[in-house]
Amino acid sequence: MNNLTLKQLRYVQALAQTGHFGRAADLCAISQPALSLQIKEVEDHLGVALFERDTRQVRLTSFGETFVDRARDILRSVQDLEDFARNEKGTFLSRLRMGIIPTIAPYLLPALVSDLKRATPEIDIHIRETVTPRLIEDLTQGRIDTAIVALPVSEPSFEEVPLITEHFIFVRPKSDDRKPVPSVEMLQEMRLLLLEEGHCFRDQALEFCNLSLKRPRETLDGSSLATLVQMVDAGLGVTLIPEMAVPIETRSASVSVIRFGTPEPTRTIGMIWRKSNPLAPAFKTLSNMVKITAQRLLSSA
Repeated sequence: MNNLTLKQLRYVQALAQTGHFGRAADLCAISQPALSLQIKEVEDHLGVALFERDTRQVRLTSFGETFVDRARDILRSVQDLEDFARNEKGTFLSRLRMGIIPTIAPYLLPALVSDLKRATPEIDIHIRETVTPRLIEDLTQGRIDTAIVALPVSEPSFEEVPLITEHFIFVRPKSDDRKPVPSVEMLQEMRLLLLEEGHCFRDQALEFCNLSLKRPRETLDGSSLATLVQMVDAGLGVTLIPEMAVPIETRSASVSVIRFGTPEPTRTIGMIWRKSNPLAPAFKTLSNMVKITAQRLLSSA
């Protein structure tokens, strides 16, 4: 092998990201033996190991950590060059790699993708749904172009554009339908159902309820908003969900839905992208389109 290739750098990055040959091979859409061979060729060419291997996992060596950091910079610069070329073509967007958090994706995506396809039929859309910290990492490393998250993220290298502000809605068993809206103090005495660790909506709900989870027996975790609402239906506790989720998540559940009194808890949903991305002007236009779709959905919630 004469020189390292961009494809090999991507293979190294994928293995560093996943720590597993099988998952890295899936991520790169090649076979595991082919990936292993490519990694070995890179290490043979460099004359130094990038990874420590054992029966359980794969770890970067000290040199490997430095190598991967530089490889990421190279791959991000190459992506910026490709984006620069896409921008120079004068088209809006031919390809869009968008990230989105799970507490907004099921409610916004169907309408948004339809609206985007209608406005730009040739657009090739790739969606990545995961929690905010992973989206920030993906955006930083150039694996996605933009993301829809709860603001603020407070990353100096990102542009943040607010889209909508939505309220938190209180969901309780149907038998509590005629009870008054609980105060924050009353919520602290209830069994609060929360999303599992990693979801920003969990942290926002805890902040509103002024809870620090020092009493873990009083809370239960769910993997999705749908699960939380069904747990309420089963009489396991109460929960909070974002306003846009109400029509979908409560239509098949026997629960009571009510808004809090003033001041109501809210969150701001927005779009973020790297300020250095040559496609930033296109993302600004895109954010206006997303805002129109999101506002339409929120007004009908």
